[in-house]
Amino acid sequence: MTARAWQRMLSGRRLDLLNPSPLDVEIEDIAHGLAFVARWNGQTFGEFPYSVAEHSLLVEHIYGMIVPNTPVKWRLAALLHDAPEYVIGDMISPVKAAVGPGYKAMDARLMAAVHIRFGIPAEIPKTVKTQIKRADRISAWLEAIQIAGFSKAEANKLFGIPKPETLCDLTLALRPPMAVKKDFLARHSVLMKSHSTG
Repeated sequence: MTARAWQRMLSGRRLDLLNPSPLDVEIEDIAHGLAFVARWNGQTFGEFPYSVAEHSLLVEHIYGMIVPNTPVKWRLAALLHDAPEYVIGDMISPVKAAVGPGYKAMDARLMAAVHIRFGIPAEIPKTVKTQIKRADRISAWLEAIQIAGFSKAEANKLFGIPKPETLCDLTLALRPPMAVKKDFLARHSVLMKSHSTG
């Protein structure tokens, strides 16, 4: 018997994890899944987990501060930079390293399908990827010291020391998943409208 390689989404779509089709990618499924996936394996302070959806909103915001005049499609890419985690979860870096190249390949296939679905090139330019990664590391630094119990020295060593102007007194808030989902969908809608008319 062949092992099942697809997941049924709340939208009714069946997403093939090994050969994902952009036609089976729905933003409602992404927003819902990411709003319920906890960053830091749930090891954060607060009444609610800090979700990947909340993290994605923060990364897109920081990316916009780093590259204020970037085309809207790259802001959309920043918002969706962790989109595959709506089906494969958020593994912390040490676990990804232990799992090996199979995880990375699956993540890349899912990301390409997500990008194509929303009108972004399957493979984004290296410079854009680097800038999004920078925003991601700043976000991780903030999360580490504000909600994950790291000291500044530990965070600096793991994620680098962010420039003060990129922090702008950003304070993280832990919110109910459905509130985060709503905000994620709203931001995606704004970016998509600008992207389709730009």
